[in-house]
Amino acid sequence: MGLQLPRWVWVGAVTLACIAGMVNVVGYLGFEHQAVSHLTGTTSLLGAALAAGDWRAVAHLWGVLIAFCVGAMLSGLIIQDGTLRLGRRYGVVLALESLLLAAAVPLFVRQQLSGALLAAIACGLQNAMVTAYSGALVRTTHLSGMFTDLGIGLGHLIRGLPLPMRRLTLSGLIISGFLGGGILGAWLFSLLRYHALLVPSALTGLTGVGYVAYRHAVLVRQRRAGNGPASQDAP
Repeated sequence: MGLQLPRWVWVGAVTLACIAGMVNVVGYLGFEHQAVSHLTGTTSLLGAALAAGDWRAVAHLWGVLIAFCVGAMLSGLIIQDGTLRLGRRYGVVLALESLLLAAAVPLFVRQQLSGALLAAIACGLQNAMVTAYSGALVRTTHLSGMFTDLGIGLGHLIRGLPLPMRRLTLSGLIISGFLGGGILGAWLFSLLRYHALLVPSALTGLTGVGYVAYRHAVLVRQRRAGNGPASQDAP
């Protein structure tokens, strides 16, 4: 994991982990009780459905898996490479994720599988965007890697080895963000049902706006310093 990630990446990763926690808990509490932000459990359920010959569940689960991959594919098409730098069109990805989450709400309300598919596409977009960073093994839509890092750190501590504190801190922050998002999402779902997804939709949009504003401020400072713009790409 890149230990010298800029501050805006840390803030964005924790914010997006919180958003993913909200989206995922709504999927769990919804009519199909289906996770949409990660695929390990979904793949296990697919195996069980295939063994049982439950073809309706097979179609549903395959749909979620494919939707997540479609989101990741779209992110790759938009961002285009794995170099972490301002101007890699992250704002476009965040705006698209926001729109997908908002569009999923009426479909969820009508108990349609397409709502879960749109939410899965949004999560695939987000996870691919975060993991596109060169040398940075950061995930925001699932936590297995983060807990693994904490476990490795505990082993190093017991052995008296040096601890990668920045890596462990980032893992802890992402876990806390996802957990906090899950708590908030469950509370919002009890009040608003599927309209709770409008909150992560709005937060994603605001994160995109914040990123674009930050990038603009950096470019202005660089121009004033006589260095020119850092990137010619759109946000």
